[in-house]
Amino acid sequence: MAMKKVRPVRGAPLFEVRKSAVHGLGAFALRRIRKGTRLIEYLGDRVSHEEADRRYEDRVCEESHTFLFIVDARTVIDAGVGGNDARFINHSCNPNCETTIERKRVFIEAARTIQPGEELSYDYQLGRSEDDPPNVDEIYACRCGHDNCRGTMLWPPKKPAPRAKARKRPSKSARSDTRAKKKRGTATAKKRNSAPTRKRSTRRGSGEARRR
Repeated sequence: MAMKKVRPVRGAPLFEVRKSAVHGLGAFALRRIRKGTRLIEYLGDRVSHEEADRRYEDRVCEESHTFLFIVDARTVIDAGVGGNDARFINHSCNPNCETTIERKRVFIEAARTIQPGEELSYDYQLGRSEDDPPNVDEIYACRCGHDNCRGTMLWPPKKPAPRAKARKRPSKSARSDTRAKKKRGTATAKKRNSAPTRKRSTRRGSGEARRR
């Protein structure tokens, strides 16, 4: 597989942090940024999933935001502790940036050419959990305002409804057709190619207050 070409960051700063119409503070391009440019590394305290959960398990708020970023099954970056300006890049359902992991380091890169003054964003893809409250989509509502906005920072967009247990018995011809498909080994599902994802948090620390 060919190595992905990444444009190095040189010269003046690429973006600045200031008030955002999307949420709290945001990151805005100071000059034209070409597709493939590596903007910044997502930094912070590197902890286990258990430690991340322990830090924020007692924090409850009606409008939650997260500074936690999943690196892999063992490591989470807590940008609320020792983080940099990467934590101010907001979510969007139509993002102009993307995240990538190299040797357990998380980087944010331009997914397309970004014009001066444009707010930087990427899709948080916050995971759903079995114990989510009924209003979880309201808590993690998306405010990006794009035509294709799914209304939530969570992924998948909506928790699928449970399948009905009772099913109508198929006709004889339908059963024969099903057996033929099984013989051919047809695929029934395709796993989604997921990107590095944020881990949800209900943090109300000093970093959260600055963001808001």
